[in-house]
Amino acid sequence: MNSATITRRGLADDRRWMLVDSNNRFITQRERPKMSLLGVKINEKSLVIHDDAKKSLEIPKIPVERKAIEVVIWKSKCIAMYYEDEVNSWLSERLGMECRLVYMPEETYRSVNPLFRFKEDDHVSFADGYPFMIIGEGSLSDLNSRLGNPVPMNRFRPNFVVNGSGAFEEDDWKRIQIGKTIFRVVKPCERCVIPTIDQETGTADSNEPLKTLADFRRQENKILFGQNLIAEIAGEIISVGDEIKILE
Repeated sequence: MNSATITRRGLADDRRWMLVDSNNRFITQRERPKMSLLGVKINEKSLVIHDDAKKSLEIPKIPVERKAIEVVIWKSKCIAMYYEDEVNSWLSERLGMECRLVYMPEETYRSVNPLFRFKEDDHVSFADGYPFMIIGEGSLSDLNSRLGNPVPMNRFRPNFVVNGSGAFEEDDWKRIQIGKTIFRVVKPCERCVIPTIDQETGTADSNEPLKTLADFRRQENKILFGQNLIAEIAGEIISVGDEIKILE
């Protein structure tokens, strides 16, 4: 994307849809690496999902019947709306498991970790824990200099990629401004197995880059790469090429 609107729970339309299993628990590439082969295009009123065979399914952005269920993401629970059976059958066939697509409506409130929020009502979408994540290109370059086979940035799924900062310089940032929006840098991102998955093939050929990251980015048995952010105020548009100012 070249630009997006900042909302309290993340970029507009970011991580507002999710797949859940028969227990209404979230499904990710951790369990189903082939999810990386599903592509998504968001239009004004619809969502177009396509598979690696170029077959596509167009659905309304918000489920027509607006039926609600409680879903589970890690240790948190929240209310979502689920789609009709035809949508779920199409997705279940491609993932080889029973699943259901759900949407997070505006009225759903899912709090960020109270230990790291700076406002009482800080909340998040279906993302793991925080509305935004930032990584510097210098950090990825440093990592790739240690790898036999370099990896692309999409393995780490950041919202914002910084050009021009030093390796892991973002670790020291506390408060930054991108365009007109000020963000709090609230905690490092703890990496799971997903960075080992090739996003083009849906396979994990090795335990890299986590093995190498563990050699120099491990703290308290957690592998850290990238920083989680929370916006102080929502509503502004952020664009590729915006200057990043380090406020603290």
